[in-house]
Amino acid sequence: MSREPRDAPQFYLTSPAPCPYLAGREERKVFTHLVGKRAGALNDTLTQSGFRRSQTIAYRPACEDCRACVSVRVKVADFTPSRNMRRILDANTDLIGHANPATPTSEQYSLFRAYLDTRHADGGMADMSVLDYSMMIEDSHVDTRVIEYRARGIDSFITGRGEGPLIGVCLTDVLSDGLSMVYSYYDVAQADRSLGTFMIVEHIERARRMGLPHVYLGYWVEGSRKMAYKARFLPQERLGMTGWELVK
Repeated sequence: MSREPRDAPQFYLTSPAPCPYLAGREERKVFTHLVGKRAGALNDTLTQSGFRRSQTIAYRPACEDCRACVSVRVKVADFTPSRNMRRILDANTDLIGHANPATPTSEQYSLFRAYLDTRHADGGMADMSVLDYSMMIEDSHVDTRVIEYRARGIDSFITGRGEGPLIGVCLTDVLSDGLSMVYSYYDVAQADRSLGTFMIVEHIERARRMGLPHVYLGYWVEGSRKMAYKARFLPQERLGMTGWELVK
């Protein structure tokens, strides 16, 4: 009689809940825990299979009658910024991103709180306290970094760090085959910088420097305005019924 290893992941199914992307629909998720020595390898495998990480949970949609949530990853080697993306890069040449350990700070939370209050006041994260934020950042058993974006300083070419106020943040997992952008936020008062787009393009270039082939953007949902921007980063692969499918 065969037996599963004692540390084999156990998967669970959530109860139905209102869909945050498409009005009038319900969602269910399948999830498992990412803990222990095998968490990193498991996170790699599951991310490549369409899962996302939230703290020590890996999850993916498991809706009975809907397949609208599609995992998206950018093909780093083949990516070329569009004219608009090049304009955004030019507008942010004064910024530099630095990878830090997954440690929360009061400065991060202040920026995070302002971002939520302005952009997502009615969202599922609107009531997150400083303790909730701390857990989101540091409750990870995988290789997680906090990329902080600040203005370039006189010593940035040596230290790789910026100076002055925090302008943007991305919680990023380093996988064996890419970077996974878990959550990002930024100074909404600087809307002319298009910081959301800038951080994605910067992550693509960061992955290129690291020799990693993909940047995982999470779920693209056709018909959802809040997720439409992910379709602009081409070429990309979308996870379908038969595996990852190239979209140019």
